[in-house]
This record gives sequence, C-alpha cells and structure tokens, in this order.
Amino acid sequence: MSHRKAIYCMALAAVFFSTSGLLIKVISVAHLPLLGVRGAIAALTIALFMARPFLPSRRDPSAGSPPRQSGPMLNFHWSLPQLGGAAALVGAQASFIIAARETTAANAIFIQYTAPVFVAFFGIHYLREPVGRLDWLALAAIAVGLLCFYGDGLNAGGALGNFFALLSGLTFAWFLLFMRKQKDASTIETVLLGNILASLLGLPFLFDAAPTLADWVGMLFLGVFQIGLPSILIALAIKELTAVEAVLIQTLEPVLNPVWVLLFIGEMPTLLALLGGATVIGAVTFRSILSIRSQRVTPASQPTT
Repeated sequence: MSHRKAIYCMALAAVFFSTSGLLIKVISVAHLPLLGVRGAIAALTIALFMARPFLPSRRDPSAGSPPRQSGPMLNFHWSLPQLGGAAALVGAQASFIIAARETTAANAIFIQYTAPVFVAFFGIHYLREPVGRLDWLALAAIAVGLLCFYGDGLNAGGALGNFFALLSGLTFAWFLLFMRKQKDASTIETVLLGNILASLLGLPFLFDAAPTLADWVGMLFLGVFQIGLPSILIALAIKELTAVEAVLIQTLEPVLNPVWVLLFIGEMPTLLALLGGATVIGAVTFRSILSIRSQRVTPASQPTT
C-alpha cells in the first residue's frame, strides 16, 4: 500500500468511526452488552476479511495443477505489541462508552481527543519516531479547532465520565502506538483479538438486555461499519503512516460525528462549532497534502547508482 492510499484508508476509518454518535443515541441496550455484541460482529467481519485470501483462486483450465492457496497464515505471536494493542483497543471502546454515559457528549469526545498529545509524547520514546514542527503546528491547530467545536458544551460536571474520557484517549493512543510498533509484522490479528476480547467482556450481560429489533439492526451496523471495517483499514494503513500521522487523521472523527446527527436528526451546530470543525479539517488536510508531497520528493531526490 502506498503512503497516499494509507492516508485515504485512515481517513475512511475516521468516517466509519464517526457514525457511532448517531446510533448510540437510538440504541437502548446498556453499554456492556452493546460492547459485547458490537465486538462479536466486528470480530466476525475481520475474520471474514482475513479468510478471503485463503479462498482458492480460479484454476486455469489449461493448467493441470490444482489451484494454489494465497495469503498469509494467521500470525498470533503473542508479543507485547500484539497483546497490548488488543487490550488497548478494548480499553478505548469500553472507557468511551462509560464516558458517554457519565458525562456530556462534548466532554467525552473532546477529552478523548487528547490522544494526539499522548501519541506524540509516548511515540518519541516508545517508537523513536520524532515529531516534526509541522506535526506540532497541526496538533495545536486541531486542539484550537476542537475547543471551538465543543467549547459550547463543555462543563466541569461528570468527574467520573471525564476520567473515563481521558482514559479512552490514553488507551486509544496506545492502541495506535502498539499497532505502529508492528509495522513490519501482521497487524490484523491485533484488531481481531481485541474485538474477541470485547465480545467476551460484554456478551455475558446480553441475557438481561432484551434488545429490540431496531437495537439489533443498529448493533449490526456498528459491528460491521463502525468497528469492523475501520479496524481493518487501520491495520492496513498503520504500516505506512507514523503514529502521529494516524492520530491526526483520526481527529476527523469528532468533527464528522455531529454531521450525521445533523443530517438524520436535524441538530444544527453553532457558528463557532462550524468554525472549529473547518479548522480541524483544514489542519488535517494540509498536513496530509504536505506529507504526500514529501513522500514524492524524497525518493526522487535520492541519488541513483
């Protein structure tokens, strides 16, 4: 996968992630069974994607040999980055759901997106990936944009929810760091394992949940499109993007989240929120364009032998 395609995949993952705000508003299932069902469906989605390369290819009628199996085998090496990434993914999902129930939506989303700061700080030491001046400028612009976007709704209440929102940002940051640490290995197993753990954590609570048909449809969508597919996209894209690049692109999620609410429920953001959203999108887009251009220039500038 090229660097440009990796950026597109990470941006598409942010679009898929952003659909959670709308559906969690209408699903009546409690947070733990929601976590379990969504994780189980996401794990199945990822497993089906992983099984796809193992399907036999079409046999050439002129060839006498049987069709060959293609694709890598599962690579559960149980390393610290793989296990840590799976645990961090579960932690990010569970803590954000708790945060959304215990504090305001604005607090939960804004505090969660302290994640870029954690990625920048820990990435320097854990990944040995330096954070450039352009990255810090993009981080600052995004912080200002998010503050404008959610500033109207921020309050000091919900201390427990605010704590879990901060924990969600920290665990999501480490999820990306652990994934990036595996850039030379297979990363898809990490997201599969994480969603299996989420399903094991939440499914036992489903017996008391009594979800409606609408709840099942919503959880099916969340499992496939809000967790499953973006997990696959992140696993593919993180090999070509630094951890800071990845988390900067993911800041599109909190801006896109209210867009779906606007389109389907009609909640209109304020002018300040629109300005903040434009700032975030502009910073991410500008940073991505410069990153793509630098990838083009660098190979060309290398001397030939």
